Amino acid sequence: MPTGLRPVPAVRRVKDRFVQALVCLAFVLAIIPLLAVLWMVVRNGLARFDLEFFTHSMRGIGARDAGGGAYHAIVGTLEQVLLTSLISVPIGLFTAIYLVEYGAGGRLARIVGFFVDVMTGIPSVVAGLFILAFWILALGMPFSGFAGALALSILMIPVVVRSSEEMLRLVPRDLREAAYALGVPKWRTIVRVVLPTALPGLVTGVMLAVARVAGETAPLLLTVFFTDSINHDPFHGPQMGLPLFVFDQAGRPSDTAIDRAWTGALTLILIVMLLNLVARAIAWWRSPAKRGS
Repeated sequence: MPTGLRPVPAVRRVKDRFVQALVCLAFVLAIIPLLAVLWMVVRNGLARFDLEFFTHSMRGIGARDAGGGAYHAIVGTLEQVLLTSLISVPIGLFTAIYLVEYGAGGRLARIVGFFVDVMTGIPSVVAGLFILAFWILALGMPFSGFAGALALSILMIPVVVRSSEEMLRLVPRDLREAAYALGVPKWRTIVRVVLPTALPGLVTGVMLAVARVAGETAPLLLTVFFTDSINHDPFHGPQMGLPLFVFDQAGRPSDTAIDRAWTGALTLILIVMLLNLVARAIAWWRSPAKRGS
């Protein structure tokens, strides 16, 4: 044993093992409900996991009729999530950059941070009611996928801001100072040094925000409305979404409708997982370590 080092007392080793056991137990207790939900969704969702479900809509399908699918809802969800991301990610990322790089400690930054915290706690139905009152009733705009994307953006922006802010704060200060010492302007340092370094964490935060809004039903109920037909235009007319599809089918009085609801829930989970994998692959491909090799 090196000189000057004392052996760890037995009591401390026992306490350490005990805390480790508690952490492992807490992890197991937290993961059991998640695995149970996933198993139930997969087991029940496979009943209608067929080609017809992904290529047909519910147009002309009665409440007790077999067949039909969620193609119209899948298209709606993908377009609504894409529009929500196009609105929320730039706003959230630019806000996080301002809070970390430019407004740290300033009065405006504290005000912005306060309102971001307030927005984080807004119930989803309130976001839907706001867009319903302002966009649809006051301005006279129609129910549409874009209206739903506006409501979802209210929920997504604060998540993107907070996650991006934390990732930007983790970038070592030495990297910034090294760029400044070479005479690189601050904006170029942010674009070429800070953002690439924080990219994996930023992507994770964005995907967390996407998963947060992809399954929301209340805002879509108030802004998108229901339709059994395919609508590829998110700016005109009602447009279905997978959360709405699951909600609608789960309330119908037949086992075939319940099967469609389970398969819709499974499809939504798979879409979020696929988007997560694609985003992580892009982050790995564009990471500084990968480009440096």
